[in-house]
Amino acid sequence: MLLEALTSTAPSFPSFRRQCPTALSCHVSFDVSGLNTRRNPTMKVTACSKVESSSFPLEKKRKVVEHVCLLKAKQVLSDKDEKDMLDYLYTSQYQMRGIVAVSLGRISNDNVENYTHAVFMRFQTKADVTKFYENPFYSKVLKEHVMPYCHDLVNVDYESEVEDDMLPIFRKGEEFNYGVEFVHLFAFDDSALGAPVEDALASLEKLRKEFPSLIVQSTQGSNFNLSSKEYTHAVVTRFRSSEAFEIFLGSTEYRDVWRSKFERIIRKTLPYSFLC
Repeated sequence: MLLEALTSTAPSFPSFRRQCPTALSCHVSFDVSGLNTRRNPTMKVTACSKVESSSFPLEKKRKVVEHVCLLKAKQVLSDKDEKDMLDYLYTSQYQMRGIVAVSLGRISNDNVENYTHAVFMRFQTKADVTKFYENPFYSKVLKEHVMPYCHDLVNVDYESEVEDDMLPIFRKGEEFNYGVEFVHLFAFDDSALGAPVEDALASLEKLRKEFPSLIVQSTQGSNFNLSSKEYTHAVVTRFRSSEAFEIFLGSTEYRDVWRSKFERIIRKTLPYSFLC
């Protein structure tokens, strides 16, 4: 069951936690014309409250492209090698143009595919993702600092929208300094592609917007990575804390949406989370 997979014991790796730097990369050149840089004061609500608003002001949206990479590390991976691998992946954003944000870590729940680590990156455009895959620096990072420690990886890329504001676009500010990244990959039945899938994802998005005290930001979209079509869609949600993550997934509202909208049309699913 989904909830069992999400709350099962973590893989037998030593604890690893990364604090993301607050400085923007000098190589990022994002078109921020017309951005609303004035923020409303943070609304204080209890962790389990449900309100009809989002974590950020409901204003214009801006397209972004999300990149998810899952890694299967070798069992002999040492603390030093793990740190080396994750450090090189994280600092790639300072060596290549187009990367807006990075979040990564060791997956904290068991999963049927036995993936151990995850990388989330945000790009400005699809063209930036293409350049990223072709970049010699990234190829070198994979060859010298990732694949020696891993025996498999899978990539998923999708286009989505976020609030047209500096902090949510770049995933900066106090709200993004820590929390839980929850990534859910889906393989929907071919017969459900279209209206049923759109209805399911819309219902999930509507539900997430009702819990701004638990969720900082969430995006979703259809996988356009032609070399990795095992999964058709992905959802990435940043929760404010481990407690917020558990409250949301254990809520009656979430379980009802899952049972009524997703269970009947899903061929395969891979949920995982990591601390950030």
